[in-house]
Formats: sequence, C-alpha cells, structure tokens
Amino acid sequence: MNTPPTPRPGRAPSSPRRTRATEVPAAPSSVKLHKVLAQLGLGSRADMEQAIAAGRVTVNGQPAHTGQRVTAGDVIRFDGQLVRWRAAPTRLPRVLLYHKPTGEVVTLDDPQNRPTVFARLPRLRSGKWMAVGRLDINTEGLLLFTDSGELANRLMHPRYGLEREYAVRILGALSTEERQRLLDGVTLDDGPARVLALDDAGGSGANRWYRVVLAEGRNREVRRLFEAVGHVVSRLIRVRYGQVTLPRGLRRGAWVELPAPEVQALLQHAGMAVPQRPQAPRRRSGPPRGAGPRPSRPKPARNS
Repeated sequence: MNTPPTPRPGRAPSSPRRTRATEVPAAPSSVKLHKVLAQLGLGSRADMEQAIAAGRVTVNGQPAHTGQRVTAGDVIRFDGQLVRWRAAPTRLPRVLLYHKPTGEVVTLDDPQNRPTVFARLPRLRSGKWMAVGRLDINTEGLLLFTDSGELANRLMHPRYGLEREYAVRILGALSTEERQRLLDGVTLDDGPARVLALDDAGGSGANRWYRVVLAEGRNREVRRLFEAVGHVVSRLIRVRYGQVTLPRGLRRGAWVELPAPEVQALLQHAGMAVPQRPQAPRRRSGPPRGAGPRPSRPKPARNS
C-alpha cells in the first residue's frame, strides 16, 4: 500500500443569542459596527453587513446603517437581543485545530444530510465557531476554527499572506516541464494561479507524493492546478495553514485547542490587538468519534 512518508515535527508556530462581554479590537474613539458583531462570533463581517442592511441590528434604539461606527456605551441589539461588548480586548479568541477526514462537509446544515465538521466541535456558551477557509468533501487534513469573526476574516484574506501547504498524491510523476508550469503559473477558469513551492515527497509504484505550497485558498485550487498539467489528484491532505501545522498525534475527526502563546502570535500576524488577560482553563482537546487509525503524512514545508 502506497502511503506518504512520516513527517518531521512541524514548527510551532445560527441563531444569535445574548452574548457575554468579549473583546473587540477598536480605535480609542470608535469601531465599525459590523466588526463588533463579527468579533463577537455572530457571523462573518459580510454576514453582519447583510444583517445590518436587513434591519436586524439597532444601536441606541435606532435602526443601524451600513458603515456605522459605535463607541463605548452604545447599546447594540441583534434581532432584538442585547449584545454586550467592550471597546477593547479583554480575552483571547479561541482557536481549534481540527483533523478533517474525507466524507465531511464544511457547512452547518447540509441539505443532503452529509456528515458536517461542526458536529465534532465543542459547544460554545456564546457566539459560534467559524471555519477559517474550507476543504472539499474529498480533502482531509488541517482545518482551523475560531470564535472570532474578525480573526477568521483576516486569516483568510490574501493581504496577510498566510501560506497553505498540502500533501498531494497523483498517479505517475510530474515531468520537468509540468513542474515548471505549476511554478510559473497556469490559467484557471477564475484567473491565473501558481504554486509557491513544489517538492517531491516520494512514493512507490504508480503513485507519487508532492509537497505543494500555495499563497491562497480558492475553491479546489490544488486539484485544478494539477488537472491543468494533465494529472488527477487521488489524495489531498492539508498539513499547514500559516505557521500552524497539523499535529502528528491528532487523529482524524479529533480537535485540539491552540495554546494561548500561539493564538497571540496569530493575532499579531493578522494585525490585531493582543489582550493581556489570560484564558480561563478549559478542555483542550476532543476525541474523534469513530475515527480511523492515526494517519501518516508527507514532510511539512522547509523554510526557504
């Protein structure tokens, strides 16, 4: 059976309801309303802009408007429910590392009733978990979740340059010309795309593994890149997102919470304020439900 080589240790790097006071990065004077709501975990910034436009948000008893800013002391209600917030960070956001297996979808409610990644996650007392990007149903590996809409948005935004690293298995081997095309860039149906790094990760028989690094996370981008040079991806595993790597001991279907120092590093990388208040003790990991054996993966990226 053809399996990826053993990796080396990676570098460390919905219904709204009454919410508890939480952190919102803001200027001393005011902050945009949709950012406040996103930071509270009520949805993404785009979701909150839509909610404001739909009349679901009031400030000091008046309907809110798109682009509105709020200051400390303003009374915000979402769907009639009081939203408690503070204009300065008071605690760290929570960040989970989840080992997504194949067969799960990254959506809260699937119309086809397929297994969803959100069913595996711990419950939150307020707000909701938001996925940092997506993995398609046939892709496995590292998936990040956070209760901060602002952090999720920044980690996904190309402006912050967070690399995504994948282990890719294809039938056959890339030719020198095909490798160069992937590095130079090819044209996909949604625009040009290229890989930042492409290394041979071994393999035996007809299958070959490659280590691939991208600077963005477009829909099925890795698969489409390889299809553009004539190869079909038979297995795809995300092993790194930014400086966060998939832990070697994390089984499929299991999650682990990112420690406070690494959450602080993520905030700094995303240009967000870092609160000094320590996190309260909480459960740090969750067992998989019916997960398979511990997987092996190709080597993570080397600094270059």
